[in-house]
Amino acid sequence: MKIAITCDSVCDLSKEQLEANNIKLLPLTINLGDTSYEDGVNITPENIFEYVSKTKQLPKTSANNEFQYDEFFEEVLKEYDGLIHFTIGSDISACYNNATKSAKKNDKVRVIDPKSLSTGIGLLVLYACKLRDEGKNLDEIVQKVNARVPHVQASFVVERLDYLHKGGRCSAVALLGANILKIRPSIIVKDGKMGVHKKYRGKMENVVADYVKDTLEEFNNYDPTMCFITYTSATPEMVAAVRATLGEHATFKNIYETTAGSTITSHCGEHTLGVLYFNDGPQK
Repeated sequence: MKIAITCDSVCDLSKEQLEANNIKLLPLTINLGDTSYEDGVNITPENIFEYVSKTKQLPKTSANNEFQYDEFFEEVLKEYDGLIHFTIGSDISACYNNATKSAKKNDKVRVIDPKSLSTGIGLLVLYACKLRDEGKNLDEIVQKVNARVPHVQASFVVERLDYLHKGGRCSAVALLGANILKIRPSIIVKDGKMGVHKKYRGKMENVVADYVKDTLEEFNNYDPTMCFITYTSATPEMVAAVRATLGEHATFKNIYETTAGSTITSHCGEHTLGVLYFNDGPQK
């Protein structure tokens, strides 16, 4: 059985990973004023930063609708016997609900709710590709992937709160206090929902090092196969600090560095960085 692994554009995998694993993406829509763009196709995080700096307004992101999924699934199935599609988490976007409605029309389609975002989804997508390449069928892949969904450690630390404030996820009082005290909150995805986890202060290269160390200490049952460093933007010093801390406190065989797409960037802003991995490795 020839199985396609497909995903909304929010998985934030690199072009090399997408091509090597034959992963097909359905872009989400980003609106900068009256102009619409396709995430991962004709817009970059730098375009987002420039737009917000100039207009003081956030881009608007649009979930893919049922008709878009109908068309996408139909096109993919011209070359495949079945497909497994990953959306962004169901509590974060309407994409999962719309994709599920579309999938009910075709018994060759399965939709997975990763209850995550960015490379938290990417981890599950790559795992599905591995199972596909091992010869597992549609339902076997879905069952095994769903079993790993609760074990995705997805978190990130934010330098600026103005994007979250403009998006209604941060009050004006919290924004003012954070700016004065240089507070850099870490955000965690738990049970499919985002929330503030810890608060840090200081320069970002120091903050990200502390965040990585704390994350590895708290979620210390990591699968050493792979880890993602994913950011909207980052200085070389920030990335070096993260890599040094990972090297000191963990033994990941593969550490992948990826840039978040425009959907994630639209809500988080510059210098947002996360480490993401499976936390279901050998028992400590």
